[in-house]
Amino acid sequence: MSASTPVALITGSARRIGAAIARRLHAAGYELALHYRGSSAEMQALAAELESTRAGSVLTLQADLSEFDRLPELVAKAVGHFGRLDALVNNASAFRPTIIGATTPQQWDELFASNARAPFFLAQAAAPHLKASHGAIVNLVDIYAEKPLAGHTVYCMAKAALLMATQSLALELAPEVRVNAIAPGAILWPEQDHSDTAKQTMLGRTPLARTGTAEEIAEAVRWLLRDATYTTGQVIRVDGGRTLAG
Repeated sequence: MSASTPVALITGSARRIGAAIARRLHAAGYELALHYRGSSAEMQALAAELESTRAGSVLTLQADLSEFDRLPELVAKAVGHFGRLDALVNNASAFRPTIIGATTPQQWDELFASNARAPFFLAQAAAPHLKASHGAIVNLVDIYAEKPLAGHTVYCMAKAALLMATQSLALELAPEVRVNAIAPGAILWPEQDHSDTAKQTMLGRTPLARTGTAEEIAEAVRWLLRDATYTTGQVIRVDGGRTLAG
């Protein structure tokens, strides 16, 4: 590994969008510190796949992001292993409904832990290293950070907090570090039951009339990290135009 090879820490990277981001950044030349919580088999398979094309390029890190001490530890292990940090991608996210009248503090804590608390404290721990490398942060927010989704008040609030953190950190960490966010629309359907009727209704409000792909999100991440050198504090909506249609 060259001393100038960029290094990215990606949370929630074992599968789905996180794995697509890992593959895209690896193809773009990044060394990767890949975080996962419980998807051990998927993580090891992904690491083996990436290592087969470039040995020594991947470090896997298991952690529950709700445990505060693990957050600075993730950054420290990434920097200790690779010697630098150029990018932080806050992708890990919990998503579940919270019904008014039945929402619990445990549900609140779970949704805020991965969607707002962990991204902020990871950014805080990573900031000195990112300043040294003139690096960047990309946060995965949601179109529902700005327009609420019925039955998901706490999730929407947590993503709104992450959106504001993106904008505030862009000011706080400038000029050395750029901080941006991506707000996906319909990319991968939730792993919980999602009816065909609901899917068709959602696509009916999407001008491009299709779901997006994890690879399209991954390319947006790569662009914000690598090419968007005069862009900070922005939210890029990769949603097929859905927010335009209401």
